[in-house]
Amino acid sequence: MSQSDTSPAPVPRSTDRMATQSLPMALMLRAAKHGVIIGVLMFSILPLGVMLCISFKNNGQFYSDMVYPTFPLHWENWGVAWNLTKDFMVNSLVVAIASTFLGVLGALSGAYFFARLRMPGANLLWALMVLLLMMPTISNLVPLFNLLKSMSLLNSLLGLTLVSCAAMQAFAIFILRGFIENIPGELFESAEIDGASHLQQFLNIVVPLSGPIVGTIAVTGFINAWNDYILPVVCLRDQELYTVTLGLTRLNGSYLKEWGPLMAGFTLSSVPVIILFVFSMRLFIRGMTEGAVKG
Repeated sequence: MSQSDTSPAPVPRSTDRMATQSLPMALMLRAAKHGVIIGVLMFSILPLGVMLCISFKNNGQFYSDMVYPTFPLHWENWGVAWNLTKDFMVNSLVVAIASTFLGVLGALSGAYFFARLRMPGANLLWALMVLLLMMPTISNLVPLFNLLKSMSLLNSLLGLTLVSCAAMQAFAIFILRGFIENIPGELFESAEIDGASHLQQFLNIVVPLSGPIVGTIAVTGFINAWNDYILPVVCLRDQELYTVTLGLTRLNGSYLKEWGPLMAGFTLSSVPVIILFVFSMRLFIRGMTEGAVKG
């Protein structure tokens, strides 16, 4: 047998050539993807950066150059903003924390009722609750004002807390019901065989398994209560009871608007929300993706 007969057949190079040609395209697509992400992030952070920059200016510097830093920096703007907003921030923290805790507890209980219990009229109640999601908030202001007035809850943080708690119920129950219905029924059946009541099933099964989605709803409810402006306008009259969103209107002068302290106040009011989201980001993302993959 000759040497030409025993030599291996040549290996086709088409696959290697295609891989070599597709490598620059993959790098271009990856660069474009990262460029879009960085652009979106920069566009999102830009307002916060401009607001922080303006907080160190006086009015003359603001009108001469609105975007870029100017010197000297006026640190006293932050002192003025802190003295005017610290009490309002305490009020906002009380309302946001209390309404979030009560709202999550009420929503989780309501979702368990709709998901696990069967009673006459439950479907009608569910339809009415879903209907609340379609109603604009502004349409309820006049009835809400009259209701708070008749219950002597007008101009009080308690009334604002209860209203904020009630405002998050429809959406939170809508989300939590679907999550609880996806919990394996065998867990509840085993608990019933062991003699567990509905309260015990709620505390020992639903609450531990609902941690991520409850965390997401809690973060969302806290942010909504903290940033709310319409409800404090309706509920509060005394200045010492103002929340931070309503109290910041004090920095809007009647005849002259001090832009430096105003932007410093806005920046201070965003710090608690930023801290909350930084420390709960993993829980928030986990709750957003909970149930996306079923195994």
